[in-house]
Amino acid sequence: MKEIKYKNKTIKLPFNGADYGIDPLEEVTIANRFTGQKTTVPCFAAAVYDVIIGAEVIASQEDNHLGTGASKQWDLVRKGLDWFKQHFAEQYMVVLD
Repeated sequence: MKEIKYKNKTIKLPFNGADYGIDPLEEVTIANRFTGQKTTVPCFAAAVYDVIIGAEVIASQEDNHLGTGASKQWDLVRKGLDWFKQHFAEQYMVVLD
C-alpha cells in the first residue's frame, strides 16, 4: 500500500490503482453531489473521493441486477468512507455524510 506524507503525518492510501495526481499534495475543491456544499482537500484525498463515488455508482447499478447489497463494489465504498472519516473527518461531513 502506498503512503504519503501530509502535514507531518504518514498516511496509507487505501487504493493501489487510484490516480493520486501529479502533485498529490495540491489542494483542490470538491462538492457534495446533492447539496453543492464545497470543501478543499489535497489531490490524493480527492482521488479517494472519486473512487468512492465511482464504486457507489457501479454498486448501485449491479444491485439492480443482483439484489440490494450484493455488489462487491460496496466493499470499496466502505473502505474509502472509513479512510476518509479517519483522515478528513471535517471534509467527510461536507461531501460524503
